[in-house]
Amino acid sequence: MQIAYRCKRANTSHMTAADQAFGRRDAVSPHAVMLFFTSGSLAEPYGYQLYTATRMWPQSPDSDDLPRLLGDLVEVAADNIAALGRAWSPLGPRGSMVNGGDMTLPAGAVYVGAGVSTLDSDRGRWYEVAATLREATAAGRYMSAFNLKGQCYAALVDGTAMHIDRDPHARLGDTGIHCNKTLDPDRITYHNPYSNLTEQGDDETRAVWRQLIALNTILATHLLARRPA
Repeated sequence: MQIAYRCKRANTSHMTAADQAFGRRDAVSPHAVMLFFTSGSLAEPYGYQLYTATRMWPQSPDSDDLPRLLGDLVEVAADNIAALGRAWSPLGPRGSMVNGGDMTLPAGAVYVGAGVSTLDSDRGRWYEVAATLREATAAGRYMSAFNLKGQCYAALVDGTAMHIDRDPHARLGDTGIHCNKTLDPDRITYHNPYSNLTEQGDDETRAVWRQLIALNTILATHLLARRPA
């Protein structure tokens, strides 16, 4: 659940950055990537601290195509592993895949998964929806980016897959979190309509899942193999 709520927070920050730069030369891509790490911490409620390193891109045709963007990252990771071997980390200093968030981790931090923040939603593509923010309503009022929806995907090393729908207007109690595994340990036997989450949705959604899982797999295989026995 911590990762789900961290995704929502990152998506809100992503949307704010994209809204502020909308239409400028430094416009921000509607898609961003998150890498999750944990480190033991007795002071935290669950005994660990969650860290999130992020990557945002400038707006471009390449960065606007999410499956392609993730596929390119898989190739970048493979190339860096081939060139640098066990010394390579997605956090750098050589071949860094991130440019924000928690880029410096404590010793012993462990990779736990990868995620995506996207500003596209069931209300439309980001560029179309964001343009409406600049149009006054009949009452002369402008909408705010904080009224817009966003969504996230996360693939974790234990096989967990989550889709997080961040809706500012969701009903009380509706978290927007869909997961292929139960998030309630007291309901492990209930029917889960999202047990095959990564195979649901349209072609583009399934392509996002395939590429995100591929990215998580190559990073997990490399980073967890580096851990001391």
